[in-house]
Amino acid sequence: MLNRRLLLALTAGLSLAAVAASIPAHAAGERVKAVASFSILGDLVREVGGDRVEVATLVGANGDAHVYEPTPADARKLGEAQLLFENGLAFESWLPRLIRASGFAGTRVVVSEGITPRAFRGEDDGHDHADGHGGGHADHRHGMEDPHAWQNVANAVIYVKNIAAALEKADPDHAAAYRERATAYAARLAALDAKLKARFGAIPEARRKVVTTHDAFGYFGSAYGIAFLGPRGVSTESEASASDVARIIDQIREDGITAVFLENITSPKLTEQIASATGVKVGGRLYSDALAAPGEPASTYIGLVESNAARLIEALGGTP
Repeated sequence: MLNRRLLLALTAGLSLAAVAASIPAHAAGERVKAVASFSILGDLVREVGGDRVEVATLVGANGDAHVYEPTPADARKLGEAQLLFENGLAFESWLPRLIRASGFAGTRVVVSEGITPRAFRGEDDGHDHADGHGGGHADHRHGMEDPHAWQNVANAVIYVKNIAAALEKADPDHAAAYRERATAYAARLAALDAKLKARFGAIPEARRKVVTTHDAFGYFGSAYGIAFLGPRGVSTESEASASDVARIIDQIREDGITAVFLENITSPKLTEQIASATGVKVGGRLYSDALAAPGEPASTYIGLVESNAARLIEALGGTP
């Protein structure tokens, strides 16, 4: 039916814009085609959309959205989508180029809209990430605001509300179903948020200090009372210099830190260097900007938060 309408419109000499306007954005009975910019966001969209939404994710499990290089396949996915869900807060610096290349004509949904952004400690996030091609570094900067808002579970509730509102508008015939799923999922998130506050609150404040290799946990730390001390100016992709390591070692000793953590999107080299030099415990792997591979505990957003919390509580001497 759509192909016939397209042919008739072109035969009649209509412009491409008029042709596009003549095609409904969403036909009854069809699934909504959505693209999520990275894996964590993709999971949230699936939770709200259920089987009514076909979700494609650009940056997949264990992928680093900071240094991502879009592919022609990504452009095709985006070009066919009705909705694009993005984090915003300058997180996906490569996304505008991909949108232009794909000819995307759907609706962009910034899921972080409505949260209170957290300012970075300085003018930027302090990372010079590797360019992903084996040579040099690309100077990557987020800007004044920390984009990792999903690390506070209360912010994820806002993400879910924004996702539901966009799906309801795109597919009004199933708006009630989206609202129902969003409400149920938001209740699970609220319960998780309360549990985390109680569990971390039971750990003495003096012990709630850890070092991570990437400044991605500021929202988590603010929400649950943990001091995440990230080495500023150190690449998440390359080996730290001797002066970098010395500075971090001094920081650990001065602050009485007992554990350091690496992340699923970063090289373990820096963490291993620090642990070897100080004798502090490597607390395990934290998930910052990406889910784990399918089938692993951190392969969903709730699983990611629970996995991070369990590792932190154990390392900080709390009750597992």
